[in-house]
Amino acid sequence: MTPEAMTIRKIAAAVSLSALLCASAGAQDLRSGPYELPYKNTYVKNIFVSENTFRTDKPKNISPKSFSEAKKILPSPIWKGHDKEIEMYWQAWEIAVGNIRQPQEGSGFVSPYLDVAYNGNIFMWDDSFMMMFARYGFRFFPFQGTLDNFYAKQHPDGFICREIRSDGSDCFERYDPTSTGPNLLPWAELLYYRQYGDIDRLHKIFPALSAYAQWWKLNRTWKDGTYWSSGWGTGMDNLPRVPDGYNQIFSNGHLSWLDTNLQQYLVDWAMMQIGFYIERWQEIEDMEEEMKFLSKWINENMWDEETGFLYDVYADGSRADVKSIAAFWALKTDILPKDRLDRLVAHLENEGEFARHHMVPSLSADHKKYNPEGRYWQGGVWPGTSYMVISGLWEKGYQDLSRKIARNHYDNVFQVWKDTGTFWEYYAPESSAPGFMARDKFVGWTGLVPIAEFIEYILGIKSDYSKNTIEWDVENLEEHGIDRYPFGPKGVVSLKVGARKSPGEKPSVTVSTNIPFDLKVIWGNGEQGTVHVEKSGKVNL
Repeated sequence: MTPEAMTIRKIAAAVSLSALLCASAGAQDLRSGPYELPYKNTYVKNIFVSENTFRTDKPKNISPKSFSEAKKILPSPIWKGHDKEIEMYWQAWEIAVGNIRQPQEGSGFVSPYLDVAYNGNIFMWDDSFMMMFARYGFRFFPFQGTLDNFYAKQHPDGFICREIRSDGSDCFERYDPTSTGPNLLPWAELLYYRQYGDIDRLHKIFPALSAYAQWWKLNRTWKDGTYWSSGWGTGMDNLPRVPDGYNQIFSNGHLSWLDTNLQQYLVDWAMMQIGFYIERWQEIEDMEEEMKFLSKWINENMWDEETGFLYDVYADGSRADVKSIAAFWALKTDILPKDRLDRLVAHLENEGEFARHHMVPSLSADHKKYNPEGRYWQGGVWPGTSYMVISGLWEKGYQDLSRKIARNHYDNVFQVWKDTGTFWEYYAPESSAPGFMARDKFVGWTGLVPIAEFIEYILGIKSDYSKNTIEWDVENLEEHGIDRYPFGPKGVVSLKVGARKSPGEKPSVTVSTNIPFDLKVIWGNGEQGTVHVEKSGKVNL
């Protein structure tokens, strides 16, 4: 063969190899946003992912109307003599509306989204909590589509990164201990469904959520079946919990992580609820078995009988001794029997632990690293976890304590808002002040307090469209209520109660509605009445 022929053959071979490599990379889709991944394709495909239509959806650009238009559409609270509280409510919405972002071209995002007010990225932890207040604004803007972008970026094996850049690229490789979580997506979606009854959305999200839950079980469990995470993975970055020698932010510490296991029980329960609604529960019925396993394991290994509290478990089977907000995720589960739950809840009223000036600190005040200014998760009071505690207490029958903590949390955030004119990422536990180095104008999950917490626990209005029920806990003595409350796909309800002289006085309730529903009213010392409302007018309790 002549030198010229050999040269031509080498060039041809090089071109062929280059084409083969390019074709292989393309076939494996080794990309994350605009970035080529520097490793081979090791995906074991999950069958549910093949049903995830978010991955092939076309991006939608929906420009929001002005805030002045929003004020004509959003729920409008009423509380006579409390104009500043109403002003705080509207300012939170104004900041939120200003945080709406459109999907960047080529990012793979499919929906406009509510920015978390942090660094321009979307965060699974933050966005899940944010949807719990943003759901009230659906008639103005489809905020729930924020979560669609996580589903659209699901990997073939079911993995979803916890933080994704605006260009669509993951911030972490999927096997990094900090790459994902916490998985609150099913809880956030269930709340949305119970507000609006959007069964079509449940059908669409079920495959993505099922695949993601299965990824967790395959890749985030120890050999005994319990779950692990990391500081970043739990969202509670610097909470002191891993043993010496491990990094508290990046390492799994060879722990069975308390909050992660409780949250997985919540995931399983919420997924079974969704499965029942859309008649696909049989496909995930192994989650029922996991719930039984987690309940037994947590009671036998994470519960400490001497202190009446729940703790992380080390690799050698011994329990940690750090009392933190992580334990109160038990309130969102049915894991603890009543006697144990009573003992756990009692810690929330212990002034030496969690009953501080501003409730509920993320770390017990008797811990050596507890910081009176918060220092993030070393005592800081966070809107998301506070909402978890407040709602969990209410659901488990501790209504008086739920009201107490809700009022304390709301009043402290309100005082800081009056002092500073804005909302903060988190708050100090020992004073009415922002937390150490907290970000301002944070709506963000802090929108939970002036919007969701205000509607549900200060005005006292909660609902479940799947049961066609609105519950109104009438605690305030002043005239109060709400206009344009969204209930179901087309329901618009206004509720108003007249001023009363005492908590025991039966409320005088007036309703305006375009749909029938059951109204349950609670007042005084446990008095209550339920009436079926067919049309607008005064309600006879």
